[in-house]
Order: sequence, then structure tokens, then C-alpha cells
Amino acid sequence: MSTVVDDIPLAAPRRGVNAGLLFALGAALAFGTSGVFARGLIDAGWTPGAAVTVRMWVAALVLLVPTLIALRGKWGIVRRNAGMILVYGLLAVTTAQLCYFQAVAVMDVGIALLIEYTAPIAVILWLWVRRGEKPTRRSILGAVLAFVGLVLMLDILTGAQIHLGGILFALGAMVGAATYFVLSGKGDTGLPPIALAGLGLLIGAVGLTIASVSGVLPFEWTTADVEYSFVTVPWFVPVLAVGVVSTAVAYSLGIVSTRRLGSRLASFIALSEVVAALLFSALMLGQIPGPIQAIGGALVLVGVIIVKLGEPSPTEITSESTPEITAEPTQASPRMTVRDGV
Repeated sequence: MSTVVDDIPLAAPRRGVNAGLLFALGAALAFGTSGVFARGLIDAGWTPGAAVTVRMWVAALVLLVPTLIALRGKWGIVRRNAGMILVYGLLAVTTAQLCYFQAVAVMDVGIALLIEYTAPIAVILWLWVRRGEKPTRRSILGAVLAFVGLVLMLDILTGAQIHLGGILFALGAMVGAATYFVLSGKGDTGLPPIALAGLGLLIGAVGLTIASVSGVLPFEWTTADVEYSFVTVPWFVPVLAVGVVSTAVAYSLGIVSTRRLGSRLASFIALSEVVAALLFSALMLGQIPGPIQAIGGALVLVGVIIVKLGEPSPTEITSESTPEITAEPTQASPRMTVRDGV
């Protein structure tokens, strides 16, 4: 999601890369089911806040014992990384999930997720405006393509009514997604992947519970059956599915894969989540995009891929960050690069 220097080294073992790819695909597939399960609960009478709060509590409880086991004798690492863990829990977990669920409540799952996955473009613009990291021509081309794709995907040109609130929530999820990839790729913290996922989910669950109890976040739920296109299931089936599969398993696999592959490659593979979400939403919710929307979605994906290809590689960053040694002393200083950050 940004210029990250902890990407996989060129000499990394092939076995680790292959395993990382499998973990990344598994995470994308698991994450891709969350919108479908959530939309079913919301249509049955759940508020988005209730669905995401229960989702995080289920996932946090599933990961509680593995997290405690992984942190035996390592609580000093937790104290040293308390700030990063808090940001991960509030942005990468809570903001991303809550905003995404709010978005899918009023718009198609696939469209909400495509907006969320424009995060690489937002990061590049942020680095340009805030820190002077000018994007490459390839990145600019990708951003333009993705913008055209968004216009087509939202069906603006035909005068279709768009839900501004849904778009804003999807953009909020985009911020959370960017934070997720950047922080998940930090392999120098000493935190076990399962512990980072478990602590982040627990922080999010506690925070949302406080918001719900105080009345800030609407919390309504029902035990009515949940209907999908071809099956009706008891309410606890999608609750357990979204908590265990779409959250506990997804976050754990995602962190492991990002540390094996690096944030750059892992964020590429994660784009397959969009494909998975589109397939699941078409199959279980009957949400099939029209021809213009399909073309727009394809342009968004192509644009994001081009943006990622336009980022400097880790070797380029290293060479730019290290001053060249010459026989003559020089006053020139190397260009400052951003290691990781949103």
C-alpha cells in the first residue's frame, strides 16, 4: 500500500514464497466471503454495527488461546509495540470492517470492495502531497484508469442514483485497508502474526462494544433466519462463518502471507479478494453487475495493478537511499524515501 522496504529479498527461499502465495490466496478467499455473510445478516434485521461487533468478538475469542500461547514470555514485545498494535486494532481492523459493513448495507458488495481496494492510489497521492514523493508516470496512468473505472462502475454517466453515504464508508474502509497492508508487513516487531491479529481484533471488539453500550453505534440484532439466493440458514450460521472464516482465519493468513511476501506482493495477491467477493455476491445474493459496471470494475483492477507496478522496487529504494561511494567527497545527500506509512 506504500513504498515498503521489507519486501521479500531476491534470494528468499522458493518454498517460503510458494507457501506465502497459498496463504495470501487463502486470506483473499476468506476475506471475500465477509460482505456476503454481513449483507445477509443486515437484510435479516441486523445493524451494520451489531454485525461487525459480533464478528470481531467471535474472531477475538477464537484467537484468544492461540494468542496467549504465542505471547508466553513475550509480553515485553507487546509493551514496546503498544502504539502500533493500537493503530492496527483501530484502523486496520475496526475502521476497515465497520466502514465496509456500513457500505455493503446500502450498495453492492463488489462495488464497495472495489472502492476499498483503490487504497494504493490514495497512498501514492498522500505521499506526493504530504512528503513530496512524486509518483511515476505509470502510477499516474493507473490512477487515471482506476478513476475512469470508478465512474463507470458507479453508473454516474447514465444518471443512476448513487448512495453518497455508501461511497464515503467504502472510502473509509480503503483507509483501513491501506493501514492493514503496511502494518501487517512489519516483520521487525517480534510480534507473532497470530498475536497481532488476536490483539487487534480484541481492541476492535472492546472499542465497538463501548461505542454500542454508550449509544454512539446503533446495535440491533435478531434471531430470524437469514436468507440467501438458494438457501435459508439460522442466524448463528453466518455469525460463526463471518467471525471464524472471514475474520480469524483471514487476518491470520493475511499477516503470515504479508510477512513472507512483503507488503508489495501481498497487496497484489489480495486483489483476488475482489474476484472472490464478486463471485460469492453473485451466487449468494444475486448481485450481478451490468455490462458497464463490469467494464468499470475491470478498469479499476487494471488501474490499481498499474499503480502498484509503478512503485519503486525494494532494490531501487535501497540504491536511492544509499549514497554512492566515490573517490571525491560530495555534498549531495541521498533523497529521503518513505519506509512505510500511510
